Amino acid sequence: MKRIFFLLLVFITGTIQAQDQTENVIIITTDGFRWQEVFTGIDPAIANDKRFNQNDSDYLFKKYWSDDLKERRKKLLPFFWNTIASNGQIYGNRGLGNKVDVSNPYWFSYPGYSEIMSGYVDTAINTNQYKHNPNTTVLEFFNRQERLKNKVAAFGAWDAFHKILNDTRSKIPVVTAYDASGGNDPNVHEKLINAMLRDSYRPFNEEECLDVFTHYAAMEYLKNKKPKVLYISYGETDEWAHHREYKSYVDAAHQFDAWIKEIWEFVQSDPQYKNKTTLLITTDHGRGDSIKEKWTSHGKDVEGSSQIWFTVMGPNVVPSGEMTDNVQLYQKQFAQTIAKVMGYTFTAEHPVAEQIKSVIK
Repeated sequence: MKRIFFLLLVFITGTIQAQDQTENVIIITTDGFRWQEVFTGIDPAIANDKRFNQNDSDYLFKKYWSDDLKERRKKLLPFFWNTIASNGQIYGNRGLGNKVDVSNPYWFSYPGYSEIMSGYVDTAINTNQYKHNPNTTVLEFFNRQERLKNKVAAFGAWDAFHKILNDTRSKIPVVTAYDASGGNDPNVHEKLINAMLRDSYRPFNEEECLDVFTHYAAMEYLKNKKPKVLYISYGETDEWAHHREYKSYVDAAHQFDAWIKEIWEFVQSDPQYKNKTTLLITTDHGRGDSIKEKWTSHGKDVEGSSQIWFTVMGPNVVPSGEMTDNVQLYQKQFAQTIAKVMGYTFTAEHPVAEQIKSVIK
């Protein structure tokens, strides 16, 4: 009788664990989006400043303001503060002592994305024009696994992702900026996306497209190619901040939140992905804040631009909501955390930082 009970317990435990295992992961970034807006909503000092509000403070306050902090952040990022806060984890509220920082000493994009993806700080990567990344990324590691091989892809608004993800070596399909989608045989939707992209307004020159094109191309790939691992990188939050346009910056963040909702709703409607997919969402660097004029900038000379945030939601993620424990976490820990969520240990020719243990059940 005891043996029967033991076998039954093992079977039930194994079934629960199988149901809780992540089989797919979608990594999402939005460039240079501050933790201050994530956790407190729009900044009234910046929104009221004529240098930054594009002469439309009325719009900003009507659409995004509430005297209540929790309502204010929910107005800006409703999916974050409704669905993710109820079903996942949100890290980086420094007002509560929950700190997340980049480890690299430069505090700008290429070093940040390399740190996210490789779990390692390579101090030789000290420019956004750096050559192809010599370090193995977690995406490349996944693509070497039998179960995931040729089921990994990346889409990014910024053309540097060809180098950051080293698609030449990794053989991962990477579609960025003004690259056409669909390869040699685009479907009817991809043909339309490509045509619109080709004829589109190019406020960021040839290096970076508007996020709408990256999003629709990535969604088309997700729906039709069904990757097991997908990376999507949006860029407008950083670009509009550098352009000193706060209204456009927060609108881009609000749209980013809406696109994450769309991704999640598709995931939860599809048999391959439903209750088997984890989303990890973060940013590559922070921005200035203690001197309000510095919100437009980042880099090692701008105080606060090492400060970031991340959020994660999936079947084997503890649904803790907003994290309130006093802790210091680092960007370099994301790669191993992503691997562990998928049931792997990420190893490479370089050191890989340890996982964030509070994420996984």
